Amino acid sequence: MSASNPIAHAVKLARETLPPMHPAGRPFVLGGIAGTLVLRRLSKPLGAAAALATVATAAFFREPRRVPPARSGLVVAAADGLVSLIEEAAPPPELGLPAEPRTRISVFLSVFDVHVQRLPVSGLIERIAYRPGKFLSADLDKASEDNERNSVLLRTEDGQELVVVQIAGLVARRIVCQVSEGEKAEVGATYGLIRFGSRVDVYLPPGSRVLVSKGQRTIGGETPLAERKVQS
Repeated sequence: MSASNPIAHAVKLARETLPPMHPAGRPFVLGGIAGTLVLRRLSKPLGAAAALATVATAAFFREPRRVPPARSGLVVAAADGLVSLIEEAAPPPELGLPAEPRTRISVFLSVFDVHVQRLPVSGLIERIAYRPGKFLSADLDKASEDNERNSVLLRTEDGQELVVVQIAGLVARRIVCQVSEGEKAEVGATYGLIRFGSRVDVYLPPGSRVLVSKGQRTIGGETPLAERKVQS
């Protein structure tokens, strides 16, 4: 294929190297393609740069296939990223839960990470609560309390409560949650997306044993964060 056609080259590159894209990214990619067509008429180098930027945008919205661990009782990572905090904290008050501290594992997502979020356990989605807020850097401790967020309360099949929270960051200005209260949750399934650069907190059920360490990288839908104390 001729390198003089940046649009065709970009499309071919995307098909060969990128996993499927989350639907929320389609408007951005289509806009990038339109911009590439306009810029290419003005300047071939500008058109080539726009084509590469479009491929990068498609890469940001990638949604690779993931296979959760088969072992029962595990809480898997809700996002790709870096474990930035493991601490005791009360869950978001808008969920109406008791203000008793629970183990919270925070995963920070850079702009280079996969940005879809995945359900950490199977069960029932009992409550969803959105709260507007600030857009501090997501790697700061106070981002969990001050930033815009969307919280989901899950109840496992054996009755345990678990909370997963999408938190907007310094650049992220849009939280997408594509599940509803009353739906059945399947561990590892995609349930949302944050654009661009963000954080995800998981509040574990009491008695859980943490399986990750601060500074460890996680793979959403696959990396075990913790082992729950399964109720008999």
